[in-house]
Amino acid sequence: MKYMIIIYGNRELWESFPPEAARRAIAAQDAFNQEFAATGELLGAYGLADAIQAKTVAVRDGLPAVTDGPYLETKEFLSSFMLIDVDSEERAVQIAAQVPFASVRSVELWPVLHEAGAEM
Repeated sequence: MKYMIIIYGNRELWESFPPEAARRAIAAQDAFNQEFAATGELLGAYGLADAIQAKTVAVRDGLPAVTDGPYLETKEFLSSFMLIDVDSEERAVQIAAQVPFASVRSVELWPVLHEAGAEM
């Protein structure tokens, strides 16, 4: 079963980390990624750009309408996600608990119910 582990944050949070703490956090996340990639359980880990770089795209009257920023007004935004493939929810929880950011803030764990193209 696939699960998505989600990390939320904001610019204020990221800027609150002293440079050395930020380097340690990145190194810890890299070690996590390598450990679970080696077991085959981590399918991918993706860090996203700051919300200020996001675009919202909608089609109106057959034409794309593009606006800056995320659609929702929020203090936090989706900052990174990981996709894991494990045998059980229990294992997914074990892995999510080892995400370094989980010791700073909560991470979310979502079951992935459908994977387009997987049946091909």
